[in-house]
Amino acid sequence: MSKFLGPLDLDGRVPPQQQTRVSAFLISAHGALGRRFALSLPMRLESAWQTELNAQLYNEVEIVSLMMRATSWAPDLALGYLAASWEIAWFPGPTEGLSDHALAAAVDVATLAHAVHAGIRPAALLPVEANANDPFVMALRRVEFESGRLLQAQIMFLKGDSLVPFRDGVSAVLERRHLQVRKLWREMLQSLGIADGTEIEAKP
Repeated sequence: MSKFLGPLDLDGRVPPQQQTRVSAFLISAHGALGRRFALSLPMRLESAWQTELNAQLYNEVEIVSLMMRATSWAPDLALGYLAASWEIAWFPGPTEGLSDHALAAAVDVATLAHAVHAGIRPAALLPVEANANDPFVMALRRVEFESGRLLQAQIMFLKGDSLVPFRDGVSAVLERRHLQVRKLWREMLQSLGIADGTEIEAKP
């Protein structure tokens, strides 16, 4: 297995088949985050963390839009099954000890966002000879940059005073989400003949 996307074409571009599957995964993950942020928002913002959810919603939508436009799409018969398994994985899960449904939903989406932003590093898949001016290459680097920036918001929320009484439950959900996202990302890359060596530990 290779550590990088490719082999690149003569113009230093990633093969469309690889672009398609990587982009489909990123669109699924970030699209799910966008939907979850939208559903977690109340009609009226009443706290700082709700304001941050609103900002993150638009950032996720921007990432999805970027990947859709920057990708050279190719037919992929396996995407139907793969996309269904990814979408099921993003479904909400319970947080032990949290009876406030709005806060529990915010915790679940924050842990999922933390796992996606910390555990997926798409730009690390690019070989050094990749065309820096190619839209797909630029998009992967942009997604990784934005993920690093957005990750700080999840860390601040999950370490906030409002969640101190529920620390064990939040930590359990966070660990489960990290394992889940890494497993799906690794399996997707392995289906392309790529060994993922980009796992990192980034717990709040």
